[in-house]
Amino acid sequence: MMDERLTTNFGKPVDNDLNAMTAGEGGPVLIQDVHLVEKLAHFNRERIPERVVHAKGAGAFGYFEVTHDLSGYTCADFLSQVGRRTGVFARFSTVGGEKGSADSERDPRGFAVKFYTAEGNFDMVGNNTPVFFIRDAIKFPDFIHTQKRNPATNLKDPDMFWDFLSLTPESIHQVTILFSDRGTPRNYRQMNGYAGHTFMWYNSRGGHNWAKLHFKTEQGISNFTAEEADRMKGIDPDCATRDLSEAIARGDFPSWRVEVQIMTPEQAKSFRFDPFDVTKVWPHGEFPVRPLGRMVLDRNPENYFADVEQAAFSPGNLVPGFGPSYDKMFQARIFGYHDTHRHRLGPNYHLIPVNSARGVRTSNYQRDGAMRVDGNGGGGPNYWPNTLGGPDPVPSKAIPPIDVTGAADRHAIVLKDSDFAQAGDLYRKVMTDTDRDHLISNIVGHLGKALKRIQLRQAALFWKADPEYGRRVAEGLGLETGEVERLAGMDQEDRVSATS
Repeated sequence: MMDERLTTNFGKPVDNDLNAMTAGEGGPVLIQDVHLVEKLAHFNRERIPERVVHAKGAGAFGYFEVTHDLSGYTCADFLSQVGRRTGVFARFSTVGGEKGSADSERDPRGFAVKFYTAEGNFDMVGNNTPVFFIRDAIKFPDFIHTQKRNPATNLKDPDMFWDFLSLTPESIHQVTILFSDRGTPRNYRQMNGYAGHTFMWYNSRGGHNWAKLHFKTEQGISNFTAEEADRMKGIDPDCATRDLSEAIARGDFPSWRVEVQIMTPEQAKSFRFDPFDVTKVWPHGEFPVRPLGRMVLDRNPENYFADVEQAAFSPGNLVPGFGPSYDKMFQARIFGYHDTHRHRLGPNYHLIPVNSARGVRTSNYQRDGAMRVDGNGGGGPNYWPNTLGGPDPVPSKAIPPIDVTGAADRHAIVLKDSDFAQAGDLYRKVMTDTDRDHLISNIVGHLGKALKRIQLRQAALFWKADPEYGRRVAEGLGLETGEVERLAGMDQEDRVSATS
């Protein structure tokens, strides 16, 4: 609740907020007007750096409740008892667009949830798709550059977009999802969320399994067609942001079932593809989803900047019972997310209320830095080891050891199957005739703006996923289908050479 009195940032009452202090009626303005200087100086610094990705988003507070006991698989305290509730903050976003972009753009949607547990914050940092475009984070800056603006024209560039994707066959699964109607969700309430990455789940006995988290909307899936999405950009570019806020305000609280897939270490070692490859999904027929809990969002932020803009999530924020896996994207994101938050929000961004641990008092030897707004450790020691009463490590909370072997080198993930099988299955077995029609139309409309040689190369990738898929794209683009089929029969290096 704000005070009725207007004050400076340091509490001095402001006598006048309409007229700057001047020397006489005609001026000039006096630098001694502390309120004017403070007001202008703060205004000049109101904008923090925009997120490189996930720049535009919406968020809300709520809770997660355990509905099924899976404590045999994980010793995570917040999952230890059916009926236990944990406070959460969720942020949804578009990925590639700037802060002022439209909510109905064709783009994956960020789906991030911060759990305020009694053993620290656990962040689930995922998307509305279960897979991603790439599986090695060394490609990530390049991939994101191609989704942004051309460095010369400052315009979105279909050649950049499709050139990279056509040179990166592992992207075909996510591309197929993105250019279906799932690429334009109607709002944030009617879409699923997926961690994407594989977590280690370990129990109190030191045993571990691998786990994938899924958030299934209880509002039902709803997507825009391409035409509806384009029209909505002009009608209400903030449609998803508005929908979430207004739904919660009227008491229509969105909710998601939280489910998990579990794979044993033995199954992972012998599985037919790398289970830590984030471009792949685990087949539900072999690893069925198990119910775990339910998430409900029931409170809007009181201030967008304080809570949504400053919210900072990281895959590295894990709690006992959760650990990282061999997933190469996961490993790199553990560094990348914390680092970008330190740049954008400062070294003490963890003290911002929306990011602060709530279920536990934090205690460590990190001191000082810009915007240190707590007691800064008081007079306690700022080093370890010490005999002056500082906090001790807790060996019992260690993550179980896992085997790491092999030469230190730049290893590619060894493919036991192809990059195209799951994309082909999605096209043939999951999509309806209408879904396929929309997919082809959406691809042709976007890919058709790229250079012909890039069209040929990308169409060949679609052909490798499914011949009908590739043929329909080729026909829609006016390409010679025999040439596309010939390119599809080549290996990637020869295909690139033939279209360069």
